[in-house]
Amino acid sequence: MPDAIEAHFIQQINQNLAIVHKVCRIYFTDPDDRKDLMQEMMYQLWRSYPHFGGRSLFSTWMYRVCLNTALTYRRNRRKERTESLSLAHQEVAVDKSESREEEVSMLFKAIAKLTALNKAIVLLYLENLSYDEIAEITGLTRSNVSVRLVRIKKELEILLKK
Repeated sequence: MPDAIEAHFIQQINQNLAIVHKVCRIYFTDPDDRKDLMQEMMYQLWRSYPHFGGRSLFSTWMYRVCLNTALTYRRNRRKERTESLSLAHQEVAVDKSESREEEVSMLFKAIAKLTALNKAIVLLYLENLSYDEIAEITGLTRSNVSVRLVRIKKELEILLKK
């Protein structure tokens, strides 16, 4: 990669680095797994950057690469671990009240029980991405995203009632 392109890539990555952290955090609780996944994501982003082409926002493309990498990484892991999201590993701005923290913790525990693809959809939805953007990143149709979100919300509601 020529120096100017490399500098632009690094600048874009630095501006959107939170995407990598969010995706790692939603799929893995173990710090070592997160580090390994983050390293793999950076490699995949670097490897696929020459094919980016600018047909979408850099952040949209980056979400897609990171989510696909996370799904592949998770699928290829030999030893599955039980996942649970703890509030201590989340960068969530919440009130200091215990009830609010408990609600957020329960929500992340419920999200941890979703399938890998549904976790990705929830993450993107919570990032306030449009259905069209979620569809582009996940490779689903807009209507499939809409239907899945309705089902995911119902599933989370049931899990939270337990």
